[in-house]
Amino acid sequence: MHRQPGPSVRLKLALSYAGFLFVAVVLLLAVVWAFLLRYVPAEAIATIGGFVPGRDDLVRAFAPAATWVILFLLVFGLLGGWILAGRMLAPLTRITRATRRAADGSLSHRIELAGRRDEFRELADSFDAMLGRLEAQVDEQRRFAANASHELRTPLATSRTLLEVARTDPGRDVDVLLERLQAVNARAIELTEALLLLSRADQRSFDVEQVDLSLLAEQAAETLLPLAERRRVALEVSGELARTVGSQPLLLQLITNLVHNAIVHNLPTGGVVRVTTVHRADAAALVVENTGPEVAPELLSTLTEPFRRGTDRIRSDDAGVGLGLAIVQSIVRAHDGALMLAPRDGGGLRVEVRLPVG
Repeated sequence: MHRQPGPSVRLKLALSYAGFLFVAVVLLLAVVWAFLLRYVPAEAIATIGGFVPGRDDLVRAFAPAATWVILFLLVFGLLGGWILAGRMLAPLTRITRATRRAADGSLSHRIELAGRRDEFRELADSFDAMLGRLEAQVDEQRRFAANASHELRTPLATSRTLLEVARTDPGRDVDVLLERLQAVNARAIELTEALLLLSRADQRSFDVEQVDLSLLAEQAAETLLPLAERRRVALEVSGELARTVGSQPLLLQLITNLVHNAIVHNLPTGGVVRVTTVHRADAAALVVENTGPEVAPELLSTLTEPFRRGTDRIRSDDAGVGLGLAIVQSIVRAHDGALMLAPRDGGGLRVEVRLPVG
C-alpha cells in the first residue's frame, strides 16, 4: 500500500518531549506568578536603608532571563528528545530491517534482540519465532513439491516405458501390458487422491459433527482385516467410548492410515497390532501399537514428512504412496489435536492421537 510520507515517529517523540518540557516551564512560571509575585506590591517601596523593588521591577528583571531559559529548554528538549527517541526506537529499527528482509524472501534472518524482556524484546522474540515457523513451513512445502513432482512423474514415466517397449516388441502380450498399465494407473490415482485429501485437511474444509473414535477404530479394523490376515498380523481392537468433534470421514481416514501403517511395517510373521481408544478428562485418545523392527528415536520426527516410508524409500505391494502419516498429522492439526510417536520396547512403534473431547 502506497502512503504519503509523513513525520517520523522519532521526530514526533522529540517534539512531544520538547512540548511537555515547555508546558512544564510555563506552568512553573504561572505558579510563581500566582503564589509569589501577585502578593508583591506593584510599585517599589522606599525604606530608610534603601528601597524594596516592586512587582514591576521584578518582572522587568526576571522576564529576559526567563525567556532565555525557556528558549534553552526548548532547544534542549528537542535535542534530548531526539537522542532519547533514537535510543528508544533502535530496537524497532532492527525489527523493521528484519521485516523488510523477510518481505524480500530472506527467512533465515533473525533479530536476536539482546537485553532484558520488555515490549520490544517480546515483539522481536515473537517475530523470530514466526520467522522460524514460516521458514520451516516453506522448506516443508518445497520438499513436498519436489517429492510430489517426483512421485507423480514416476507412474507417467513407467507408462511411457511400457508403451515404448511394447511398440518395439513384435511378440508383446497385450493382456500383460494392459495389466501393468492398469496397476500403474491405479497407483497414480491413489497418489492423486492422497494429495487431495492432504490438501483438504490442511485447508480445514470439512463439516463438523460428534464422532466416536471407538466405532471408527472397529470400522477401520474390519476394513483392513484381510490385509492383516494376508501378512499374518494379529489385529486387536479394544477400549472405551471416546467422543470428539470433527469430520467423520477424515477421522476414519486417520485411523485407517495408522492401522494400515502398523500392519505394513511389522514383523514378517507373528506380528501384532493393538488399537485402543481411551476417554480422558481433557481429550479423546487413540493409541495404535505394533510390533516390528526397532525405530531409532532420531527418525521419529521424519516419519510424518510426506513421501517418507520408514527408514528408506523402498516400495512394497502394500506400502502405499508415502503420505500415510503426513495425512494423519495434517488431520490431527486440523482438529486441534496432538500426535505423539514413540518407539516400543523390543521394536515397533507406538502412536497416540489426542483430540478435544466432544
